[in-house]
Amino acid sequence: MLPPPESPPFLPALAELQRLIDEGQPYLEARLLGEVRSGAHRFPLHALLMGNPDPDVPAVGFFGGVHGLERIGAEVVMAYVRNLVSRLRWDRLLHQHLQQVRLVFMPLVNPGGLWRGTRANPRGVDLMRNAPVDATQPVPFMLGGQRISAGLPWYRGVAGAPMEVESAALCELVEREMLGRRFSLAVDCHSGFGVQDRLWFPYAHTAEPIPHLAEMHALSTIFEATHSHHPYLLEPQSAAYLTHGDLWDHLYRQKTQRQDGGLFLPMTLEMGSWLWIKKNPRQLFTRHGIFNPQIAHRQRRVMRRHIALLDFFTRAAAGHEGWLPLGAAREAHRLQAMQRWYAGR
Repeated sequence: MLPPPESPPFLPALAELQRLIDEGQPYLEARLLGEVRSGAHRFPLHALLMGNPDPDVPAVGFFGGVHGLERIGAEVVMAYVRNLVSRLRWDRLLHQHLQQVRLVFMPLVNPGGLWRGTRANPRGVDLMRNAPVDATQPVPFMLGGQRISAGLPWYRGVAGAPMEVESAALCELVEREMLGRRFSLAVDCHSGFGVQDRLWFPYAHTAEPIPHLAEMHALSTIFEATHSHHPYLLEPQSAAYLTHGDLWDHLYRQKTQRQDGGLFLPMTLEMGSWLWIKKNPRQLFTRHGIFNPQIAHRQRRVMRRHIALLDFFTRAAAGHEGWLPLGAAREAHRLQAMQRWYAGR
């Protein structure tokens, strides 16, 4: 059991996380990555690990709460952890499955922002604009990241400064548990863009395609074949807008620079919160209502939908050798991906 933070205010998500840690023993490993200060309060940064620690097996990571206002992202990740923990004592097939994959969870990347009800962390930095990556093409004013002031949204932090504690902890976790493997996937859960759920993949800092576009297209193909009526729009983030400082661009580039023959495919689940507002316009009058479902049955529906998605990625990672394209098939996937995602851009 991890020690509680010093002088913590009550944060339901942290309490739920501690319950999951307690109930998941001895199958769930909890790791304290550091702590974040907000005034007199301290918040722990937890990672949860499950499955086979052998570095030769593939890994899949799930992340939430990067933006404190988007509580639903953290809740989806924790709901998936609870789904797994509740099955550990009776589901023999799950135990067999966990021998084939390493699961990495960081459900509350920004607990200080979650407590304060802010997109940024307690220092005013937007963690998804905080990586040392500068866009190579023009970005939307402010939205793409700014260094004017921490009092304005989308603040990147001071130029040349180390990454924020939360960003650095996430990157260190991914580098240690995922980037050294032959294959790994990551899914980062957010909300707040449009009326459709989107799955974004790099790049965010340039409109150029990633080197592993063929593999991303192959992953989308098996997803669409097994979930023919899914609601997701899968596309590069650059199809929506470009930004500075994207953490997943940074980590993807870290992996490709290793040139070790391994593959890391990060994705961002961007839940379409405008759809919740359309069905319940009163949500516009609350700060949390803009980014999170406020009605109980809608919250349950979101959990059902996205838990199935996260479970697909766990299985796709474990079975990656069965769908990764090689040779002529890889080139065919690359050409189809260019036509699908980059034609006319």
